[in-house]
Amino acid sequence: MFFRQYYLDCLSQASYMVGDETTGRAVVVDPRRDVSEYLADARAHGLTVVGVVNTHFHADFVAGHLELADASGAWIGYGRRARTEYPIRTLAEGERIALGEVVLEIMETPGHTPESISVLVYEHAADPVPYGVLTGDALFIGDVGRPDLLASAGVTAEELGAMLHDSVQNKLMGLPDEVRVFPAHGAGSACGKNLSTEKQSTVGEQRATNYACAPMSREDFVALVTAGQTAAPGYFAYDAELNRKDRPRYDATSAPRPLTGAEFVARRAAGAVVVDARDPREFAAGHLRGALNVPADGRFAEQAGTVLDPDAELLVLAPEHRAEEIVTRLARVGFDRVAGHLGDPAEDVLRAHPDEVVPASRITAARLRTALAGDAPPFVVDVRSCAEREANGVVPDAVHIPLSELPRRTAELPADRPLIVHCAGGHRSSVAASLLRHRGFPDVSDLLGGHAAWLLAEQRGAATPDPGPAPAAVPASA
Repeated sequence: MFFRQYYLDCLSQASYMVGDETTGRAVVVDPRRDVSEYLADARAHGLTVVGVVNTHFHADFVAGHLELADASGAWIGYGRRARTEYPIRTLAEGERIALGEVVLEIMETPGHTPESISVLVYEHAADPVPYGVLTGDALFIGDVGRPDLLASAGVTAEELGAMLHDSVQNKLMGLPDEVRVFPAHGAGSACGKNLSTEKQSTVGEQRATNYACAPMSREDFVALVTAGQTAAPGYFAYDAELNRKDRPRYDATSAPRPLTGAEFVARRAAGAVVVDARDPREFAAGHLRGALNVPADGRFAEQAGTVLDPDAELLVLAPEHRAEEIVTRLARVGFDRVAGHLGDPAEDVLRAHPDEVVPASRITAARLRTALAGDAPPFVVDVRSCAEREANGVVPDAVHIPLSELPRRTAELPADRPLIVHCAGGHRSSVAASLLRHRGFPDVSDLLGGHAAWLLAEQRGAATPDPGPAPAAVPASA
């Protein structure tokens, strides 16, 4: 048996290829949109991809089923409740897919979505116990898939939660302890709230350690798994719909071309949105007015999908030698309208257009403490998750709007007061602050070091501003 997991840290997303090296037949499960790695592995091991299985309609990325089918002639399989614009093989409970001695068996595990399935993997057709189970978003390591993503589609969290209770507690926990568990996501994914950093586990380990796998009533299960879920990023509904459609294919060979500085600035003047993927410190030192800061070294794809409009024309300003990577990562979440990326060094373009370059205000924890004690305190926005606030405390009087909710809740913020945005460490707050400036808020700063710096300042009893000047990237008004 050939078995391989492919993991994308940026999206906390796992896909799999399972093959029989004797017959040369393989199936890919939950592929990402850039499929060259699967095809290269298949060639290297003498395999042909004959099928592509999606465990459900993914919402957090655009799957690569169409690209793989075009490249290999493979069929595309979904659970029996799935409806698509392209031809699919409907996979029902108990169906077995023989690749040779290696056999896949379908287990219907609805709950995260109605059409969700899991895939049992048998190394030999006659094995009494499966080698493993690919659980999609039904069962994670340490958690289960959230059942609240389809409220806008008319399916309630309670209805899906009841399905998920049966799928997890009866079907998946009905498997032997030694069966390996291979989920579709890991820690950081917005598809659950308590995912582990581990990439695989066993049914026995999950039975013993996963809060949602302990025996409980349907009512208790639904209440437990729906509590504390932060709103999903806005692009989730867009991607879920793209995965149902016969959409344009991703083609790495036709990537957007590099633009000269003059071309870049001209497209921006015509209305294209600049995605600045540099580090927040570089962005703060100087960036093109209105640019959105989504740092490459982080959860770039998810955060880009959160703050960008999929219908907007985009321009990419990336760290050196990373522009093509950024374009690919945008494509993974369905953001294809990239007009081009900056071919010249960013510093050269910024120096050539000083009238369009602005710094980003950043504030230290000590200065924020002093400002909050003043006669006209700023308005503080906490963009962390619910779980982070519960675990680590809050800045007094801070309004909680998680980053995933911020684009649709900016109307709740005052335009006539200074806004201070903070997260845990200073990364997401730069994203959020750039979005607010892009939306027209005139006085926005983000907290250097985030809530961790705030806690440290509290421990030190810092009650006055730093005696020296503000850091170079911070305007004096901060």
